[in-house]
Amino acid sequence: MAGAPIVASPWSRSLDREQERAIKRDAVLRAAAQLFNEFGYHATSLAMVAKRLQVTKPTLYYYVQNKEEILFECVRLGLELLRSAIAAAAASGGTALDKLKAAMHEYVLIVTREFGMCLIRVGEDPLAPESRKKLRRLKAELDHEFRALIEQGIAEGSLAPCDAKLAAFTLAGALSWIGRWFDPQGPLSAEEVARHSTAVLMNGLSPRPTAAPLPRRRKSNA
Repeated sequence: MAGAPIVASPWSRSLDREQERAIKRDAVLRAAAQLFNEFGYHATSLAMVAKRLQVTKPTLYYYVQNKEEILFECVRLGLELLRSAIAAAAASGGTALDKLKAAMHEYVLIVTREFGMCLIRVGEDPLAPESRKKLRRLKAELDHEFRALIEQGIAEGSLAPCDAKLAAFTLAGALSWIGRWFDPQGPLSAEEVARHSTAVLMNGLSPRPTAAPLPRRRKSNA
């Protein structure tokens, strides 16, 4: 992905030891996620991650065990961000329709950032079976929460009756695909893409019916 932002290296900062390790580990994960998104998982090496952070390759092993652990954490974080966004939308005020729109908007914002984009572009497929199993459980929970919002909307009448499971898969699939084609340097910002894509998915492409013209008043003979 051309023009990807360079992760700022935190190695020059003076911080509390635990805080320092957490910040540096996050920097490693973000740098790796960027590279996975740009070049793919298999073409990315730990040496490339170290070079982007301007540190030595052995330095990375203080924060991660190997490249597979990095991918697992990147995908897990992407899923957790999506779950948190949907949970926050579900707990907010308004109708289920309002909550669903808010969740969809945040969904787009997440899949256009490092971890969400890594979840969509790379995913769990390169990982070992046990790691894939753990991540797919998280995906199932995410699907269930998304579907629950649709079911609430149907029950309260703010959404049309439909197969909630199929609707959830359709919406999530369309929103997730944005993570594959979105370009941070493109003509639309993530916020604009989120707003327009949510509107299209909620309103469809069919023209809205126009209001019937008012009847003409008859001329009075008086």
